[in-house]
Amino acid sequence: MTKTQFESASLPQDQFGQRVAARLAAGTAELPHDISERLRASRMQALGRRKLASLQLASSVSVSGGQASLGFGDEVFGLWSRIASALPLLVLAAGLVTIHVVQNERRASDLAEVDAALLTDDLPPSAYADPGFVQFLKAGQPLQGR
Repeated sequence: MTKTQFESASLPQDQFGQRVAARLAAGTAELPHDISERLRASRMQALGRRKLASLQLASSVSVSGGQASLGFGDEVFGLWSRIASALPLLVLAAGLVTIHVVQNERRASDLAEVDAALLTDDLPPSAYADPGFVQFLKAGQPLQGR
């Protein structure tokens, strides 16, 4: 957006602001002197307290792979901003460790359950590895008692 396009885009807003200011200025002529003085004093206080917008120019522009980033020189991060920027990474790492521990416990519990079922069953563990036994189970034949 060029400068002339920016000025023409804000022109209606400027005209509206000028009309409002003119209407307010016309109404102040009819006010008593003490009220207009209080308004003037309040206006001066407000102007004294306002925050001036500071314009900070970029000291460097970095272009990499079709993306550009602006560098603003010496940016000093305080202790709290450094902690706040590292906190999401710490939470992510703690979450991943927790997920790993829970999955390992669940996997160990499942394996222990299978081992207990194999050891307490009437059949020897080698029977489960026999391909003929798998076919026998798929056929649905009930086991004969000994």
